[in-house]
Amino acid sequence: MNESPPRVWLDIDLNAVKHNFQTVKSVSKPLKVMTVLKADAYGLGIERIAKELVNSGSDAIGVAELNEALEVIDLGVPVHILGGLLPQEIEAVVLHDIVAPITDLSTAKLLNAEATRQNKTINCHLLIDTGMGRLGIKNEVLETIRQIVKLPNLNCNGIYSHFPVAYENAEFSNYQIDKFIELIETLKGEGIEFTEIHIANSDGINNLSSARKSPFTMVRCGINLYGVNELIGAVNEELKPAVELKSRLVSVREIESGETIGYGRTYKLPKKMRIGTVCAGYADGVPLSASNRGWVIINNVLCPILGRVSMDYITVSLESVPNAESGDEVTLIGQSDDYQITVEEWAQQMGSIPYQVICSFGNRVERIYSNIEPST
Repeated sequence: MNESPPRVWLDIDLNAVKHNFQTVKSVSKPLKVMTVLKADAYGLGIERIAKELVNSGSDAIGVAELNEALEVIDLGVPVHILGGLLPQEIEAVVLHDIVAPITDLSTAKLLNAEATRQNKTINCHLLIDTGMGRLGIKNEVLETIRQIVKLPNLNCNGIYSHFPVAYENAEFSNYQIDKFIELIETLKGEGIEFTEIHIANSDGINNLSSARKSPFTMVRCGINLYGVNELIGAVNEELKPAVELKSRLVSVREIESGETIGYGRTYKLPKKMRIGTVCAGYADGVPLSASNRGWVIINNVLCPILGRVSMDYITVSLESVPNAESGDEVTLIGQSDDYQITVEEWAQQMGSIPYQVICSFGNRVERIYSNIEPST
Protein backbone atom coordinates (compact mmCIF):
# COMPACT_ATOMS: atom_id res chain seq x y z
CA MET A 1 0.00 0.00 0.00
CA ASN A 2 1.08 3.58 -0.60
CA GLU A 3 2.07 5.63 2.45
CA SER A 4 -0.05 8.50 1.17
CA PRO A 5 -3.33 8.64 -0.76
CA PRO A 6 -2.83 7.84 -4.45
CA ARG A 7 -2.54 10.59 -7.03
CA VAL A 8 -4.20 8.43 -9.66
CA TRP A 9 -6.25 5.31 -9.10
CA LEU A 10 -8.69 2.84 -10.57
CA ASP A 11 -11.99 2.27 -8.79
CA ILE A 12 -12.86 -1.34 -9.63
CA ASP A 13 -16.43 -2.26 -8.75
CA LEU A 14 -16.39 -5.97 -7.94
CA ASN A 15 -20.18 -6.07 -7.70
CA ALA A 16 -20.33 -4.85 -11.29
CA VAL A 17 -17.77 -7.50 -12.33
CA LYS A 18 -19.88 -10.21 -10.69
CA HIS A 19 -23.07 -8.83 -12.24
CA ASN A 20 -21.45 -8.90 -15.68
CA PHE A 21 -20.28 -12.47 -15.16
CA GLN A 22 -23.77 -13.58 -14.17
CA THR A 23 -25.20 -11.76 -17.20
CA VAL A 24 -22.85 -13.65 -19.52
CA LYS A 25 -23.57 -16.91 -17.71
CA SER A 26 -27.32 -16.38 -18.12
CA VAL A 27 -27.16 -15.64 -21.85
CA SER A 28 -24.82 -18.61 -22.40
CA LYS A 29 -26.85 -21.26 -20.54
CA PRO A 30 -26.40 -24.20 -20.35
CA LEU A 31 -22.78 -23.78 -21.42
CA LYS A 32 -19.94 -23.34 -18.93
CA VAL A 33 -18.19 -19.98 -18.71
CA MET A 34 -14.41 -19.64 -18.66
CA THR A 35 -13.32 -16.25 -17.35
CA VAL A 36 -10.30 -15.04 -19.29
CA LEU A 37 -7.96 -13.16 -16.93
CA LYS A 38 -4.81 -12.87 -18.99
CA ALA A 39 -2.38 -9.95 -18.60
CA ASP A 40 -3.19 -9.63 -14.88
CA ALA A 41 -6.93 -9.59 -15.61
CA TYR A 42 -6.33 -6.97 -18.30
CA GLY A 43 -4.22 -5.03 -15.82
CA LEU A 44 -6.92 -4.86 -13.15
CA GLY A 45 -5.47 -7.44 -10.73
CA ILE A 46 -5.90 -11.15 -11.36
CA GLU A 47 -5.66 -12.33 -7.75
CA ARG A 48 -8.59 -10.33 -6.40
CA ILE A 49 -10.77 -10.58 -9.48
CA ALA A 50 -10.20 -14.32 -9.92
CA LYS A 51 -11.31 -15.04 -6.35
CA GLU A 52 -14.51 -13.05 -6.83
CA LEU A 53 -15.33 -14.79 -10.08
CA VAL A 54 -14.64 -18.28 -8.78
CA ASN A 55 -16.88 -17.55 -5.79
CA SER A 56 -19.51 -16.40 -8.29
CA GLY A 57 -19.38 -19.66 -10.22
CA SER A 58 -16.67 -19.34 -12.88
CA ASP A 59 -16.16 -22.81 -14.31
CA ALA A 60 -12.56 -22.24 -15.40
CA ILE A 61 -9.91 -19.54 -15.70
CA GLY A 62 -8.11 -18.78 -18.95
CA VAL A 63 -4.71 -17.11 -19.11
CA ALA A 64 -2.09 -16.49 -21.78
CA GLU A 65 1.03 -17.98 -20.24
CA LEU A 66 2.57 -19.96 -17.40
CA ASN A 67 3.37 -17.19 -14.91
CA GLU A 68 -0.23 -15.99 -15.05
CA ALA A 69 -1.48 -19.53 -14.48
CA LEU A 70 0.69 -19.99 -11.40
CA GLU A 71 -1.04 -17.03 -9.73
CA VAL A 72 -4.44 -18.75 -9.71
CA ILE A 73 -3.81 -22.50 -9.55
CA ASP A 74 -5.02 -22.78 -5.94
CA LEU A 75 -8.57 -21.51 -6.50
CA GLY A 76 -10.18 -24.89 -7.15
CA VAL A 77 -11.12 -24.55 -10.82
CA PRO A 78 -9.24 -25.67 -13.95
CA VAL A 79 -6.70 -23.14 -15.19
CA HIS A 80 -6.18 -23.12 -18.96
CA ILE A 81 -3.26 -21.64 -20.84
CA LEU A 82 -4.85 -20.48 -24.08
CA GLY A 83 -1.75 -19.41 -26.01
CA GLY A 84 1.38 -21.27 -27.05
CA LEU A 85 3.85 -23.03 -24.74
CA LEU A 86 7.59 -22.53 -24.68
CA PRO A 87 9.63 -25.74 -24.22
CA GLN A 88 11.05 -24.47 -20.93
CA GLU A 89 7.53 -23.99 -19.53
CA ILE A 90 6.38 -27.56 -20.03
CA GLU A 91 7.84 -29.07 -16.86
CA ALA A 92 5.94 -26.61 -14.64
CA VAL A 93 2.73 -26.96 -16.64
CA VAL A 94 2.73 -30.69 -15.99
CA LEU A 95 3.87 -30.35 -12.38
CA HIS A 96 1.03 -27.97 -11.50
CA ASP A 97 -1.71 -29.77 -13.48
CA ILE A 98 -2.44 -26.75 -15.67
CA VAL A 99 -4.66 -27.46 -18.67
CA ALA A 100 -2.21 -27.30 -21.54
CA PRO A 101 -2.83 -25.98 -25.04
CA ILE A 102 -1.69 -28.22 -27.85
CA THR A 103 -0.91 -26.11 -30.88
CA ASP A 104 1.13 -28.66 -32.85
CA LEU A 105 2.42 -32.23 -32.76
CA SER A 106 5.87 -31.31 -31.45
CA THR A 107 4.38 -29.58 -28.39
CA ALA A 108 2.19 -32.62 -27.78
CA LYS A 109 5.20 -34.91 -27.84
CA LEU A 110 7.12 -32.70 -25.41
CA LEU A 111 4.14 -32.62 -23.04
CA ASN A 112 3.70 -36.37 -23.24
CA ALA A 113 7.40 -37.01 -22.56
CA GLU A 114 7.37 -34.74 -19.52
CA ALA A 115 4.11 -36.21 -18.22
CA THR A 116 5.63 -39.68 -18.60
CA ARG A 117 8.72 -38.57 -16.68
CA GLN A 118 6.56 -37.23 -13.87
CA ASN A 119 4.34 -40.33 -13.99
CA LYS A 120 1.26 -38.19 -14.62
CA THR A 121 -1.51 -37.76 -17.16
CA ILE A 122 -2.11 -34.14 -18.15
CA ASN A 123 -5.34 -32.60 -19.39
CA CYS A 124 -4.97 -30.87 -22.76
CA HIS A 125 -7.11 -28.88 -25.15
CA LEU A 126 -6.30 -28.94 -28.85
CA LEU A 127 -6.19 -25.50 -30.48
CA ILE A 128 -7.44 -25.57 -34.07
CA ASP A 129 -6.66 -22.67 -36.38
CA THR A 130 -9.92 -22.11 -38.27
CA GLY A 131 -8.96 -18.65 -39.46
CA MET A 132 -7.15 -16.68 -36.77
CA GLY A 133 -3.81 -17.38 -38.44
CA ARG A 134 -1.81 -17.06 -35.25
CA LEU A 135 -1.50 -20.36 -33.40
CA GLY A 136 -2.98 -23.82 -33.67
CA ILE A 137 -3.19 -26.96 -35.74
CA LYS A 138 -3.86 -25.93 -39.33
CA ASN A 139 -2.28 -28.34 -41.81
CA GLU A 140 -3.10 -32.04 -42.02
CA VAL A 141 -5.44 -31.49 -39.10
CA LEU A 142 -7.06 -34.92 -38.96
CA GLU A 143 -3.82 -36.85 -39.17
CA THR A 144 -2.15 -34.58 -36.62
CA ILE A 145 -4.99 -35.06 -34.14
CA ARG A 146 -4.98 -38.82 -34.68
CA GLN A 147 -1.32 -38.91 -33.69
CA ILE A 148 -1.77 -36.59 -30.71
CA VAL A 149 -4.62 -38.50 -29.08
CA LYS A 150 -2.58 -41.72 -29.19
CA LEU A 151 0.06 -40.25 -26.87
CA PRO A 152 -0.51 -42.21 -23.65
CA ASN A 153 0.04 -39.55 -21.00
CA LEU A 154 -2.15 -36.90 -22.55
CA ASN A 155 -5.86 -36.63 -21.77
CA CYS A 156 -7.09 -34.65 -24.76
CA ASN A 157 -10.48 -33.85 -23.28
CA GLY A 158 -10.96 -30.49 -24.98
CA ILE A 159 -10.79 -28.76 -28.36
CA TYR A 160 -11.12 -25.07 -29.17
CA SER A 161 -10.69 -22.37 -31.77
CA HIS A 162 -10.79 -18.57 -31.89
CA PHE A 163 -12.63 -15.81 -33.80
CA PRO A 164 -10.68 -12.93 -35.39
CA VAL A 165 -13.72 -10.93 -36.57
CA ALA A 166 -16.76 -12.04 -34.58
CA TYR A 167 -17.64 -8.39 -33.98
CA GLU A 168 -18.18 -7.52 -37.66
CA ASN A 169 -18.01 -10.43 -40.09
CA ALA A 170 -20.72 -12.99 -39.45
CA GLU A 171 -20.09 -14.72 -42.77
CA PHE A 172 -16.47 -15.57 -41.99
CA SER A 173 -17.21 -16.38 -38.35
CA ASN A 174 -20.03 -18.74 -39.32
CA TYR A 175 -17.65 -20.35 -41.81
CA GLN A 176 -15.28 -20.96 -38.90
CA ILE A 177 -18.06 -22.48 -36.82
CA ASP A 178 -19.14 -24.77 -39.67
CA LYS A 179 -15.55 -25.82 -40.35
CA PHE A 180 -14.93 -26.52 -36.67
CA ILE A 181 -18.14 -28.52 -36.19
CA GLU A 182 -17.41 -30.53 -39.31
CA LEU A 183 -14.03 -31.46 -37.86
CA ILE A 184 -15.59 -32.45 -34.54
CA GLU A 185 -18.18 -34.62 -36.26
CA THR A 186 -15.54 -36.32 -38.39
CA LEU A 187 -13.43 -37.06 -35.31
CA LYS A 188 -16.50 -38.34 -33.48
CA GLY A 189 -17.07 -40.75 -36.31
CA GLU A 190 -13.58 -42.11 -35.67
CA GLY A 191 -14.26 -42.50 -31.97
CA ILE A 192 -12.36 -39.33 -30.96
CA GLU A 193 -14.62 -37.22 -28.74
CA PHE A 194 -14.17 -34.22 -26.47
CA THR A 195 -16.00 -33.23 -23.30
CA GLU A 196 -15.14 -29.53 -23.66
CA ILE A 197 -15.61 -27.67 -26.96
CA HIS A 198 -15.33 -23.87 -27.20
CA ILE A 199 -14.85 -21.08 -29.72
CA ALA A 200 -16.77 -18.02 -28.45
CA ASN A 201 -14.93 -15.05 -26.94
CA SER A 202 -16.85 -11.98 -25.69
CA ASP A 203 -17.51 -10.84 -29.26
CA GLY A 204 -18.62 -14.34 -30.22
CA ILE A 205 -21.02 -14.50 -27.27
CA ASN A 206 -22.57 -11.16 -28.25
CA ASN A 207 -22.75 -11.64 -32.01
CA LEU A 208 -23.03 -15.36 -32.79
CA SER A 209 -25.74 -17.31 -31.00
CA SER A 210 -24.62 -20.56 -32.65
CA ALA A 211 -21.29 -20.27 -30.86
CA ARG A 212 -23.05 -20.72 -27.52
CA LYS A 213 -25.13 -23.73 -28.48
CA SER A 214 -24.44 -27.45 -28.83
CA PRO A 215 -22.01 -28.97 -29.74
CA PHE A 216 -20.17 -26.22 -27.86
CA THR A 217 -19.94 -26.75 -24.12
CA MET A 218 -18.20 -23.57 -22.95
CA VAL A 219 -17.70 -19.89 -23.78
CA ARG A 220 -14.78 -17.63 -22.89
CA CYS A 221 -15.50 -14.19 -21.44
CA GLY A 222 -12.86 -11.50 -21.03
CA ILE A 223 -13.46 -7.80 -21.58
CA ASN A 224 -17.22 -8.02 -21.06
CA LEU A 225 -16.51 -8.81 -17.40
CA TYR A 226 -15.66 -5.12 -16.96
CA GLY A 227 -18.74 -3.79 -18.75
CA VAL A 228 -16.76 -2.92 -21.87
CA ASN A 229 -17.78 -3.84 -25.42
CA GLU A 230 -16.07 -3.79 -28.79
CA LEU A 231 -16.67 -0.59 -30.76
CA ILE A 232 -18.58 -2.34 -33.52
CA GLY A 233 -20.96 -5.27 -33.60
CA ALA A 234 -23.65 -6.27 -31.13
CA VAL A 235 -23.23 -5.37 -27.47
CA ASN A 236 -24.76 -6.64 -24.26
CA GLU A 237 -26.76 -3.71 -22.93
CA GLU A 238 -27.12 -5.29 -19.49
CA LEU A 239 -23.42 -5.02 -18.68
CA LYS A 240 -22.38 -2.46 -16.06
CA PRO A 241 -19.17 -0.41 -16.26
CA ALA A 242 -16.85 -1.76 -13.57
CA VAL A 243 -13.84 0.53 -13.90
CA GLU A 244 -13.31 4.24 -13.25
CA LEU A 245 -10.02 6.10 -13.57
CA LYS A 246 -9.61 8.96 -11.12
CA SER A 247 -6.98 11.55 -10.23
CA ARG A 248 -6.78 14.95 -8.52
CA LEU A 249 -6.07 18.54 -9.31
CA VAL A 250 -2.56 19.36 -8.16
CA SER A 251 -2.55 23.01 -9.25
CA VAL A 252 -5.08 25.77 -9.96
CA ARG A 253 -3.80 28.97 -11.57
CA GLU A 254 -4.82 31.92 -13.71
CA ILE A 255 -2.77 32.28 -16.89
CA GLU A 256 -2.69 35.32 -19.10
CA SER A 257 -3.99 35.61 -22.65
CA GLY A 258 -1.47 34.56 -25.28
CA GLU A 259 0.42 32.13 -23.02
CA THR A 260 0.83 28.54 -24.22
CA ILE A 261 0.26 25.20 -22.55
CA GLY A 262 2.47 22.11 -22.48
CA TYR A 263 5.08 20.46 -24.68
CA GLY A 264 5.08 21.71 -28.23
CA ARG A 265 3.09 24.80 -27.16
CA THR A 266 0.08 23.34 -28.95
CA TYR A 267 -2.55 25.41 -27.13
CA LYS A 268 -2.50 29.21 -26.94
CA LEU A 269 -4.84 30.86 -24.47
CA PRO A 270 -7.31 33.13 -26.28
CA LYS A 271 -7.94 35.07 -23.06
CA LYS A 272 -6.95 35.07 -19.41
CA MET A 273 -8.12 31.70 -18.11
CA ARG A 274 -8.34 29.60 -14.98
CA ILE A 275 -6.24 26.49 -15.61
CA GLY A 276 -5.96 23.27 -13.63
CA THR A 277 -3.19 20.67 -13.73
CA VAL A 278 -4.20 17.04 -13.11
CA CYS A 279 -1.61 14.55 -11.85
CA ALA A 280 -2.18 11.85 -14.48
CA GLY A 281 -0.53 11.44 -17.87
CA TYR A 282 0.30 8.92 -20.51
CA ALA A 283 2.35 6.88 -18.03
CA ASP A 284 -0.98 6.27 -16.30
CA GLY A 285 -2.86 5.39 -19.48
CA VAL A 286 -4.16 8.78 -20.57
CA PRO A 287 -3.94 8.64 -24.37
CA LEU A 288 -1.72 11.14 -26.13
CA SER A 289 -4.59 11.55 -28.58
CA ALA A 290 -6.57 13.27 -25.82
CA SER A 291 -4.32 16.30 -26.30
CA ASN A 292 -6.49 19.36 -27.06
CA ARG A 293 -9.56 17.17 -27.60
CA GLY A 294 -10.27 15.05 -24.53
CA TRP A 295 -12.37 15.82 -21.46
CA VAL A 296 -12.38 15.16 -17.74
CA ILE A 297 -15.14 15.59 -15.16
CA ILE A 298 -14.56 17.89 -12.17
CA ASN A 299 -17.35 18.66 -9.70
CA ASN A 300 -19.90 17.25 -12.16
CA VAL A 301 -18.70 19.54 -14.96
CA LEU A 302 -17.00 18.54 -18.21
CA CYS A 303 -13.64 20.26 -18.55
CA PRO A 304 -11.62 20.19 -21.78
CA ILE A 305 -8.00 19.05 -21.88
CA LEU A 306 -5.71 21.84 -23.07
CA GLY A 307 -2.35 21.21 -24.67
CA ARG A 308 -0.42 18.00 -25.06
CA VAL A 309 -0.80 15.12 -22.63
CA SER A 310 2.56 14.60 -20.91
CA MET A 311 3.93 11.62 -19.00
CA ASP A 312 2.73 12.72 -15.58
CA TYR A 313 0.22 15.54 -16.07
CA ILE A 314 -2.60 16.92 -18.14
CA THR A 315 -3.82 20.51 -18.11
CA VAL A 316 -7.51 21.40 -18.23
CA SER A 317 -9.69 24.47 -18.47
CA LEU A 318 -11.48 25.37 -15.22
CA GLU A 319 -13.49 28.18 -16.80
CA SER A 320 -16.72 26.29 -16.09
CA VAL A 321 -15.68 25.24 -12.58
CA PRO A 322 -14.81 28.44 -10.72
CA ASN A 323 -15.01 26.66 -7.37
CA ALA A 324 -12.43 23.99 -8.24
CA GLU A 325 -9.46 23.74 -5.87
CA SER A 326 -6.21 21.83 -5.62
CA GLY A 327 -6.91 18.35 -4.28
CA ASP A 328 -10.33 18.04 -5.94
CA GLU A 329 -11.16 14.68 -7.49
CA VAL A 330 -10.97 14.37 -11.27
CA THR A 331 -12.75 11.66 -13.25
CA LEU A 332 -10.91 10.62 -16.40
CA ILE A 333 -13.01 7.51 -17.09
CA GLY A 334 -16.28 7.13 -15.24
CA GLN A 335 -19.57 8.78 -14.47
CA SER A 336 -20.85 11.75 -12.50
CA ASP A 337 -24.47 12.77 -11.97
CA ASP A 338 -24.74 14.25 -15.47
CA TYR A 339 -21.79 13.06 -17.54
CA GLN A 340 -19.97 9.88 -18.46
CA ILE A 341 -16.60 9.23 -20.10
CA THR A 342 -16.22 5.61 -21.21
CA VAL A 343 -13.43 3.24 -22.13
CA GLU A 344 -15.00 2.96 -25.56
CA GLU A 345 -14.81 6.74 -26.08
CA TRP A 346 -11.10 6.72 -25.25
CA ALA A 347 -10.58 3.85 -27.69
CA GLN A 348 -12.33 5.77 -30.47
CA GLN A 349 -10.27 8.85 -29.70
CA MET A 350 -7.08 6.77 -29.88
CA GLY A 351 -8.10 5.07 -33.12
CA SER A 352 -7.64 1.85 -31.19
CA ILE A 353 -9.71 -0.77 -29.34
CA PRO A 354 -11.09 -0.92 -25.78
CA TYR A 355 -8.71 -3.77 -24.91
CA GLN A 356 -5.72 -1.46 -25.29
CA VAL A 357 -7.30 1.15 -23.04
CA ILE A 358 -7.99 -1.35 -20.25
CA CYS A 359 -4.48 -2.79 -20.48
CA SER A 360 -2.73 0.60 -20.56
CA PHE A 361 -3.04 1.79 -16.97
CA GLY A 362 0.47 2.08 -15.54
CA ASN A 363 1.77 0.35 -12.43
CA ARG A 364 1.69 3.52 -10.33
CA VAL A 365 -2.09 3.63 -10.80
CA GLU A 366 -3.40 2.16 -7.56
CA ARG A 367 -6.14 -0.45 -7.90
CA ILE A 368 -8.89 0.11 -5.34
CA TYR A 369 -11.63 -2.53 -5.09
CA SER A 370 -15.17 -1.92 -3.89
CA ASN A 371 -17.42 -4.80 -2.95
CA ILE A 372 -20.33 -3.15 -1.19
CA GLU A 373 -23.49 -5.19 -1.39
CA PRO A 374 -26.35 -3.17 -2.88
CA SER A 375 -29.06 -2.09 -0.45
CA THR A 376 -32.39 -3.89 -0.60
